[in-house]
Amino acid sequence: MHDWQFLVALAAAMAATGLVSGVLAGLLGVGGGIVIVPVLFYVLPLFQVPEATQMKVAVATSLATIIPTSIISARKHHAKGAMDVGLLRSMAPAMFAGVLLGTALAVVLKGPGLTLVFAVVALLVALNMGFTGVDSRMRDTVPQGAPRHGIAAAIGAVSAMMGIGGGTVGVPVLSLFGVPIRQAVATCSAFGLVISVPATVGFILAGIGAEGRPPFSLGWVNLVGFALIVPSSIIATPWGVRLAHSIPPLLLKRAFALFLAITSSRMLYTLFT
Repeated sequence: MHDWQFLVALAAAMAATGLVSGVLAGLLGVGGGIVIVPVLFYVLPLFQVPEATQMKVAVATSLATIIPTSIISARKHHAKGAMDVGLLRSMAPAMFAGVLLGTALAVVLKGPGLTLVFAVVALLVALNMGFTGVDSRMRDTVPQGAPRHGIAAAIGAVSAMMGIGGGTVGVPVLSLFGVPIRQAVATCSAFGLVISVPATVGFILAGIGAEGRPPFSLGWVNLVGFALIVPSSIIATPWGVRLAHSIPPLLLKRAFALFLAITSSRMLYTLFT
């Protein structure tokens, strides 16, 4: 574990993970967590992290890395005028409450439970994005009042449990309610900040003094992973934003679905074998 060649290789892998997650943060509004969580899930055993705690460390560390990339992505999308600020403001309070609930459930659940949540939700989203057209919708507007608050809370709770920034769930949900795909991506980039900040704080507080954490961890957040992933993510996020405004919407949607399907399949295979 202390061999310099091993550490250099690990640093390079984490930096590459950050580059990919940064591009996806800008491109898809997912905050990169959909990449970071499964990668850390496979990397953490190299640090002798017990199987029971691997997923908690992966989810918590992913949420921490989402904070800076969400700030960059949201600012870029807002500058391009693509974000629905009114929709964001109306959904943020209920989403925050959902994040608190999801974080509480995540710290109570065992590792396999979190893995199952991540894999199943990712697969459902992939099926929706893969088999519906870019203009597919249930209705033309997002519901008002209690239904809107319920949708926001659900997005927050599920995203906190998965260690993602909100776009993985939020983009398809908003699309189903008539929000154009690029506007949905832009708005969900800001969802990432609403979700990642309180969830990260919750995982830090819940993990203080817990057993089975890797070295250099603050609560359940591993600071080594955070330090290596964040800089490369910040560098790559603007690249994804530029791509999001140049790629045909249907191609963007299909690429998102394919990536989620691959990720989910790998997680389920690991869980049941």
